[in-house]
Amino acid sequence: MFRPLKLILMPVLLGSFLDLDSWMVSCLELTVHAGDPALLGCVFQGIGEKPVAKVDWIFSAGGQSEEYVLYYYANLSVPVGRFQSRVRLAGDLSRSDGSLLLQNVQEDDQGTYTCEIRLEMESQVFKKTVVLQVLPEEPKELVVRVGDAARMGCVLQSTEGRLMTKVHWVFSSEKHTQEELLLSCHPQLGAPKGCSPTWGRFQNRVTLVGDPARNDGSITLQGAQESDGGSYSCSVHLGNLTVQKTVVLHVVQKEPRTSVTSVAHRAEPLGGNQLVIIVGIVCATVLMLPVLILLVMRTHRNKRSVSPTALVKGLENIQKAPEEKHVYSSLITRDVTEEEDPSDRSEATYMTMQPVWPSLRPAPSNPPEKKPAGGLPGTQPAF
Repeated sequence: MFRPLKLILMPVLLGSFLDLDSWMVSCLELTVHAGDPALLGCVFQGIGEKPVAKVDWIFSAGGQSEEYVLYYYANLSVPVGRFQSRVRLAGDLSRSDGSLLLQNVQEDDQGTYTCEIRLEMESQVFKKTVVLQVLPEEPKELVVRVGDAARMGCVLQSTEGRLMTKVHWVFSSEKHTQEELLLSCHPQLGAPKGCSPTWGRFQNRVTLVGDPARNDGSITLQGAQESDGGSYSCSVHLGNLTVQKTVVLHVVQKEPRTSVTSVAHRAEPLGGNQLVIIVGIVCATVLMLPVLILLVMRTHRNKRSVSPTALVKGLENIQKAPEEKHVYSSLITRDVTEEEDPSDRSEATYMTMQPVWPSLRPAPSNPPEKKPAGGLPGTQPAF
């Protein structure tokens, strides 16, 4: 009955008296952005000063098969596989520190990293586990307008409490190959107070805004100018360990602002008077709507009640054509010849009236006078 309890308490008692907790498995978490470096700690305290015989770093993700990241044996450090050009031992093995520096973190680097340390002449294996979370990459190129401020980050994420000893910022332009010093700080002397003053055109415009206690050497550049465009390189030092990061800054001119555009896109809230007017218009429209409907119906009814006789008379007046005037012309009468009886001359001349339609051709102003045969005018009456 007491044997299981005894087996459980023995490691705890041994650990409390002999300080052997460090060889037990521990798990840490670290979150970084893609493209940034990460320091995965593997430090064991209280295991004596025996030299380290072997160090193994193993990676696993989502239940997949494990793969080696790096192994150290016989004073030789060997990176393996896809991590070959991006990892190296960053700890002091003489102090049982087998920390791993992972540069340029990628999205598929997310997973669990296990560190195993074996000491010489010891059979025990000291393990530590780090769970790495990878966030989307922060932009490596920044675009700011002239006169604005630009914040450039330089953070080394680590699971260890190791503080950076120095942060160094330099600037290089495409036009000038020579580098210019922006900022140089020694946090161990008192964080931002340990920064040396900057001379030249960056004087009084560069400020350390990061927290050195968190290995954050971020800066802010005030009053950006067009000549400030270029590459900004940061170097973070943790003793003999150095991590670098580069940010490219583009400075552009400000766009002109017009009052028309600002007014067009400006949304102003309605005042009390405007709301009252709108409500009044809506109410009046609702009240007048029945009256308008009645007027339309009455007008339609009046149009349908028009008498048929009035419509017939209207059609007759339309179809009735105006009377045309007839133009009458005189015909030349029959002339009295010399063989006729003179007594009948009183009745020899007569006139016949015949209607003639108007012609489109204009009438001559002075028509020629016809003369009858015999030389007598045709219109003289007989006596």
